[in-house]
Amino acid sequence: MALGGNPIFNGKNFRGATQAPPAPQAYGQGYGQNYGQAPYGQNYGQPQYGQNQFGRPQYGQQAGWNAGQQAMSSEQLQDLYNRPAAGPADAGRMTFDDVIMKTAACLGAVIVGAAVTLVVAQGLASMLMLVGALGGFVLAMVNTFKKQPSPALILAYAALEGLFLGGLTRILDGMFPGVGLQAVIGTLSVFAVTLVLFKSGKVRATPRAMRFFMIALIGYAVFALINMVMMWTGAVQSPFGLRTSVEIFGIPLGVFIGLLAIGLAAFSLIMDFTSIEAGVRAGAPQRFSWTAAFGLTVTLVWLYVEIIRLLAILRGDD
Repeated sequence: MALGGNPIFNGKNFRGATQAPPAPQAYGQGYGQNYGQAPYGQNYGQPQYGQNQFGRPQYGQQAGWNAGQQAMSSEQLQDLYNRPAAGPADAGRMTFDDVIMKTAACLGAVIVGAAVTLVVAQGLASMLMLVGALGGFVLAMVNTFKKQPSPALILAYAALEGLFLGGLTRILDGMFPGVGLQAVIGTLSVFAVTLVLFKSGKVRATPRAMRFFMIALIGYAVFALINMVMMWTGAVQSPFGLRTSVEIFGIPLGVFIGLLAIGLAAFSLIMDFTSIEAGVRAGAPQRFSWTAAFGLTVTLVWLYVEIIRLLAILRGDD
C-alpha cells in the first residue's frame, strides 16, 4: 500500500489491518480430516458409533437423524442464499464514505478550535495558539506511531491544530486584512483540483515522483529548521526570517519556497488519496478510516499554513 507523504504523518499503511477470515470447510470435513482422511475418532474401516459391522445404521435411528440434519442444512443454505449480499460496511471494512465522514469530523474540530482563538482576547489567543502548536505536534507524533487509531486522540489533535490556525490567522489577518479568507479559499481550491486530477488519473504517486518528493521534502525541512534557528537567535530580524530578508531578482525567497511547499503539500494529498484507495480495495478494517482522516487533516493543515504565509509575504512586499 502506498505511503502517505505529509511532513508529520508518513506511513499511512493501515498497520494492523487483517485480511478476511478464511472460508469455512465444506460440510462433512470434520476436525482432523485432511485430503480424504477419516474424521477424528474414526479408525481405518472400523464402524462408527451407532453402526453395525457392515457400516449400516442400527435400528434406523442414524439414517433418520442424518435425513433430518440434511433437510435442516438445506433450509439454512436456502435462507442464506435469499439474503442480500453484505457490503463493505456490513462486513466491517473501510469505505470512502467512512473516510469522508471522519475527515469532516476532524475538520469540524479544527473549525471549532479556530473559532475559540478568533473570539477570545488577543493575549489569551496568543497563549492558546502556543498551546495548540505544541500540543498538536505531540499528538501528531502519538497518533503517527500508535498501532491502532484512537478517534479521541485524532479529534483532540484536530482541535489543537484549530487553536494554532486560529491564532495564526488572527495575527496575519490583523497585519494584512483578508489573507485569512483568501487562505481558506486557496486551500479548498488546491484540494478540489488535486482530487479532480487524481480521479482523472492524470496525476499519480509513481515511484519516481515519490523519490523526487522525498528529496524536495528533506530540503524544505532543512531550510525550515535553519530559518527557525536564525529567527530564534536573532540573526535575522525579518518576521519571516530568510523568507523575506533574502531576495532573488527582487522577489523574496519566501515566494519561491512557498510555491515549492504548496506543491509538496498538493502532491502529499495525491499520496493520501492513493493510500485511501488502496486501503478500501484491500478491505482494511473500518477503524482505519480514522487513520486516513488523520492523514488528510495533517496535510490540509500544512497546506493552509503555507498558503497563508505565502499570501502574507506577497502582501508585505507590495
